[in-house]
Amino acid sequence: MVLRIVKYGDPVLEAKAEPISEFGTPELKQLVEDMFETMYANKGIGLAAPQVALSQRLTVIDPSAGEDPNARLVLINPEILVKEGSQIGEEGCLSIPGFREDVKRAYKVRLRAQNVDGEFFETDGEELLARAMQHEIDHLNGVLFLSHLSILKRDLIRRKIRKLVKAGEWE
Repeated sequence: MVLRIVKYGDPVLEAKAEPISEFGTPELKQLVEDMFETMYANKGIGLAAPQVALSQRLTVIDPSAGEDPNARLVLINPEILVKEGSQIGEEGCLSIPGFREDVKRAYKVRLRAQNVDGEFFETDGEELLARAMQHEIDHLNGVLFLSHLSILKRDLIRRKIRKLVKAGEWE
């Protein structure tokens, strides 16, 4: 089922999400599938639970955008262990549609997370995958990609969004 993505301005996006403590439930497994379906329907490569109005430390990522079933990654209660190097690349966000900006991120990350059954694992990401991991974990911490921009760019985007809200074009 495709879920509704909340947009910038919704308080859930700027609050730290709660850890998940119940694993392996049919509800959790269904939520993961619904989040992948929602992400693909919106042409994204990552989606965090707060973006579908759930304050839970859960994110799904697929840098192949659905092309490679083996690229699907579910991260529950993730934490970044190591960051290496740096890269600058364009980012967008399904909760801030229509806006894309260059963001500096680590080139490579190692993180620890749990799967839907609660088993801990570690995984590495480089380039686009590392970018997506950092972006989605930021969501779980109530941080939007706008906070990585200069104050000038951030204010410009906020002004444009306020105009869209006034015009009734931002739900």
